[in-house]
Amino acid sequence: MRRAVAVTGLAALLACASAYGLETSIEGVTVSVTANVLPRVLPAQGDAPVTLTSITRIKSTNGSAPPALSRIEFNFDKHGAVDARGLPVCTMAKLAGTTPQAARKRCAGAIVGEGAGKAEVRFPGQAPIQIGSPLTLFNAPPHGGMPSLIAHAYETVPIPQAVLVPIAVERIRHGRYGYRIEIEIPEIAGGYGAATLAKASVGKTWKRGGGTVGYVNARCAGGRLQVYGRLSFADGSLIPGTLTSPCRAVD
Repeated sequence: MRRAVAVTGLAALLACASAYGLETSIEGVTVSVTANVLPRVLPAQGDAPVTLTSITRIKSTNGSAPPALSRIEFNFDKHGAVDARGLPVCTMAKLAGTTPQAARKRCAGAIVGEGAGKAEVRFPGQAPIQIGSPLTLFNAPPHGGMPSLIAHAYETVPIPQAVLVPIAVERIRHGRYGYRIEIEIPEIAGGYGAATLAKASVGKTWKRGGGTVGYVNARCAGGRLQVYGRLSFADGSLIPGTLTSPCRAVD
């Protein structure tokens, strides 16, 4: 409870921060979040394909169990767009029960991002163990007229099983931001695990109409692209922060 109150009390400070990455340490836990958009040279008008990379790390510094991450929210800069037209789609049914290798083979054309996840698992009466999994993001059927994704991971304890998380892309109009995604983090290892690392790079290009198009596209406005992130934990803690990735505009 002390951790929840203390971390929540940090919200106002972190919400005003602006940097490539944010890091805070409190009550025996260090949380860091970074976001980066490449390339950094982008058109001032019109959009060009980009790759968006995000890394979230959660680490206990006093030997206690890290808090369980329950939700990640990202609001993305309005100076860009998500474009899935012409991409193959994959469904939950196709991915059910698959290993990472089988999932990527079954829906290879729908892959729009890859990464990795790690977690610490503490079963009663046992020493903590570390588990990890490749993370794959697949283009899924549109949801509400907007692109959507399926995140695929694989956990090995207490039993081997695929973990599938649907992710909807929502169009918003909120100041600097034009898109939002919310990721509900499922229980890890039957509720005995807590995420310690979540990283992914999203970006794919393909040919359409004689030109190259991208799944994630952006232009440079004001010398930066901006992402607002908020981490929610099962104990009620909230850690928000504003991150920027520098860019240079060209005509």
